[in-house]
Amino acid sequence: MNIREKFIALTDNDLVKISDAIILLEGDGFSRINKTVELFKLGFADKVVFSGGINKPEYGSIPYSEIYPVLLEKGLPASSVIFENKSQNTREQAVEVIGMARKMKWTKIILVASNYHQYRAFLTFLKVLLDTEKDIVIYNAPARELSWFEDLGYGKRFDLLEAEFEKIEIYSKNNHLAAFADAIDYQIWKEKQV
Repeated sequence: MNIREKFIALTDNDLVKISDAIILLEGDGFSRINKTVELFKLGFADKVVFSGGINKPEYGSIPYSEIYPVLLEKGLPASSVIFENKSQNTREQAVEVIGMARKMKWTKIILVASNYHQYRAFLTFLKVLLDTEKDIVIYNAPARELSWFEDLGYGKRFDLLEAEFEKIEIYSKNNHLAAFADAIDYQIWKEKQV
């Protein structure tokens, strides 16, 4: 098993614990909402941060103005939802959310992305964290009950997965992502924190 395969196994099988906030990353239409609501209703956190100010439906980006009512319809109280609207991409989401977590004195967050995007999202958030101070536990909770081969209008998740790993290679060369080895070391540190 190579290091990438080990990273994938750890990310896919992360053990989620009670946290300060659930981070719902904008993207992939409405598909990440159910996982977020499930975690909230199970009591994993009492705050949900919707992160992303992008409005590009052709790429699966749905604006907060459309996401927010759905969160409320599914039972989240308005007082539990926080909107982070400055970010325009995954790296900016990581910067904004990690900054917010520190400001709010949160020590544990749960990251919700889609099954194909979780790997790059986690490596991006981890890079921002490791470039400053390793003081926040990030749990991975990808939305798993999603089709892989349905045409979403912006691609099939199966094809988007391949594109994500291509982006991981490119962004890693530009030092925008944590390395797979960093993620494994972080997991060792994380398990000692809880």
